[in-house]
Amino acid sequence: MRSIWNGAISFGLVSIPIKLVNATENHSISFRQVHLADGGRIRYRKVCEIDDEEVAAAEIGKAYEEPDGSLIPITDEDLGSLPLPTARTIEVVAFVPAASIDPLQMDAAYYLCANGVPAAKPYTLLREALKRSRKVALAKYALRGRERLGMLRVVDDVIAMHGLLWPDEIRSPEGVAPESGVKVREAELDLADALMDTLGEVDMDSLHDDYREAVEELIAAKAEGRTLEPAGADASGGGKVIDLIAALESSVRAAKEARGEEPEVAEQSEKASVAEVSSLTGRKKAGGTGTKKKATASADRTAAKKSTPSRTPAKQTAARSTAKSSARSTAKKTTAKSDTKPTAKKAAPRKRASA
Repeated sequence: MRSIWNGAISFGLVSIPIKLVNATENHSISFRQVHLADGGRIRYRKVCEIDDEEVAAAEIGKAYEEPDGSLIPITDEDLGSLPLPTARTIEVVAFVPAASIDPLQMDAAYYLCANGVPAAKPYTLLREALKRSRKVALAKYALRGRERLGMLRVVDDVIAMHGLLWPDEIRSPEGVAPESGVKVREAELDLADALMDTLGEVDMDSLHDDYREAVEELIAAKAEGRTLEPAGADASGGGKVIDLIAALESSVRAAKEARGEEPEVAEQSEKASVAEVSSLTGRKKAGGTGTKKKATASADRTAAKKSTPSRTPAKQTAARSTAKSSARSTAKKTTAKSDTKPTAKKAAPRKRASA
């Protein structure tokens, strides 16, 4: 790999000559701007706004623009003469736990390669010291015209350096978080935990850029004169307000199906719905059971009456007197009814006669 910077790591009084190599590469597909009428390339030329002539790269310098628009020329010699100890040195300033570095500060990544045979021993010493301490080294270095902050850590058998943003370059998240009135239920948290457990871990090597592959396929089809069928629209319904519980259950079910596992959450929800229906049916049955209970109670009363022992003589006498009084009242009622019936018969002929 081609180095982009040569210098040394300053580790106390130990100096380790190193070369800086890019640890990442960009695989995104770039496009050229063309003239739609004839397909000609659109190019950007650097033109001086005073004489309106194109200027070569060797004739272009630097200048700082004041607020009033005036320019102050700055040469490479001016920048090279600055008292900057990190101009060609990665100066280690501290060793801290990796958890103390905010991931928001992470920037570009580089590999540090030992430059020459004499650098192998101190390079290995620093690498093993970082491994044993389980810490990372904070360092300052200068690259592309400015001083930067870096973090040194061990990747396999190589020391890697991550460029870090300065703390004052991290913006505050004020006003970004949702309103504090939102509450989350325990059931929602349980389903979120279940979804996290279902998704589990992933092999990082299995992840790839689907969009880039689709663009490459499109370019190949265009080159061969083929036409690709448009992909179906995503029916995920992003941006819509949905039932959070139902969405979590569906997500867990889909994740389990993708992994070839049985969707336990779906079965639990189905069981819950069945239990709910059975509870309603149980209420109806409860009514029928009550009716049966009433019938059983009346049967028990009848049986109790039948099984009641015979009354005592005193009670029999009271019962006889009660029966006699009821018989007399019945006779009176019968007599009254008999007196009323003839009157009704006499009244009927008079009405017929008058008629």
